[in-house]
Amino acid sequence: MNDAASSPIRGIEAIVVGASAGGVEALLSVFGGLPKGFGLPIIAVLHLPDERRSQLAEVFARRLALPVVEARDKESIKPGTLYFAGPGYHLSVEHDRSLSLSQEDRVHHSRPSIDYLFESAADAYGAGLLAVLLTGANQDGARGLAQVKRQGGTTVVQEPTEARVAVMPLAALALHTPDHILTLSRIGSLLASLEYSPC
Repeated sequence: MNDAASSPIRGIEAIVVGASAGGVEALLSVFGGLPKGFGLPIIAVLHLPDERRSQLAEVFARRLALPVVEARDKESIKPGTLYFAGPGYHLSVEHDRSLSLSQEDRVHHSRPSIDYLFESAADAYGAGLLAVLLTGANQDGARGLAQVKRQGGTTVVQEPTEARVAVMPLAALALHTPDHILTLSRIGSLLASLEYSPC
């Protein structure tokens, strides 16, 4: 399904987003229209080199209307907050809706890994999860997105022809048919239309 407006999405409790090459610009485009007071938590993985401190949270906090933080181990997930995975650590969601950091093996040469986040969030939120996969240069996130779909969640893939690097969206499309294939502007509109409605 490509028309996000044709089927209103209800019952979403959390959003997870993954991106790699070209991801900063893509994420700024998607999140830039979210209003102050947006109620859903967003947890994001952007592939980062792990030898240096990330300034992602600071960069996005200056540009967005919602609170932005780098995820901390054992931190409870709060509505209306954007969490970024830090460099060198996988980020996962526990069943008690808290965040967990680990240094387990890399997935698709990446740590943090999008698959790692998506699969854990699918287990924690089930049908209450919306997962978005954007531009990127490897297959990380494709398997996790398919797991979100199997657990009853809603899946969104960036239109590959628009992606700066289409490898990641195309890998996702090769594994499953997402609920929506959308441009960045329409993904942003879709997220902005969601309301916090915990089950």
